[in-house]
Amino acid sequence: MKSIYIIKAGTTFPTLKEEHGDFDLWTIKSMGISQGEAVIIDIQNIEPLPEYNECRGVVITGSHDMVTDHLPWSDLLLEWIPGLVRHEIPFMGICYGHQLLAEAMGGKVGFHPKGKEIGTVEVKLSSECAKDPLLIDMPASIPVHVTHAQSALMIPAVSTILASNDFEPYHAIRIGASAWGVQFHPEYSTDIMKAYIINQADELMTTGHNIDEIMETVKETPQASSIMKRFVHYAKNNGQ
Repeated sequence: MKSIYIIKAGTTFPTLKEEHGDFDLWTIKSMGISQGEAVIIDIQNIEPLPEYNECRGVVITGSHDMVTDHLPWSDLLLEWIPGLVRHEIPFMGICYGHQLLAEAMGGKVGFHPKGKEIGTVEVKLSSECAKDPLLIDMPASIPVHVTHAQSALMIPAVSTILASNDFEPYHAIRIGASAWGVQFHPEYSTDIMKAYIINQADELMTTGHNIDEIMETVKETPQASSIMKRFVHYAKNNGQ
C-alpha cells in the first residue's frame, strides 16, 4: 500500500520543540491528517528513503542546515528528488525542501544577497495559480510566514513561478505536473513564527533588524495553511 512520506530534514530549537513538538508534527497538523496516516523519515539519521512505487506523496520539511553545505543526507535527497518528478509523484518541498527541489532539477541555491527574510510577509500570486491545483481560487496576494537566509537564486528552466514578492522572486514554484516548492512555511502557526523571531533575536539585531517591527508583522496565514491540506487531497486523488 502506498503512503504519504514526510522527510524530516532537521529539528527545531529545544525550547520550541518542548512546547510545540517538532517539524514532523507541525507538518502533520497542517496537512489535517493523523500521525498514523504518514510515514516519518528522519533523514539526518540516514533512515532509508522509500522506493518510488511506495509513495502516494512526499513532503520535505524545512531545516536549520544549509543546502550549500552538501551534507551527506542532503545530497541523498538531491539524488532522489528527480525520480519523484520523473514519476509524477506528488511532492511538496518546504523552505529547505523547496531549495532542494530547485537545486536537484538544475537550479542554484545560495545565501540571499539581501540577508534574512523573517516574519509574516505578503506574496503575490501569479496568473498561473488560476489553474494550479493547490493555489486555485486564492486571493491575488496572501500572507505567509518566513524565516530563511538561503534561497533558490536560480530556478530550473522548466519551473512555473506561482508566488513572489519584492524580496523573494521564487516564493512558490511548480515543476512538472505535481512537484511544488514553497520558500515560506505553510506549517507554521503564529506562535511558532513568533518563537522563531525570539530565538533568532540576537542574530537579527546584529544585522540591523528591528525585533519589535518584525513581531508586529505576525498574523494568521489561513490561505498558506490550506495549501498543505490541498496537497494531501491532490496526493490521495491524483497520485500515481
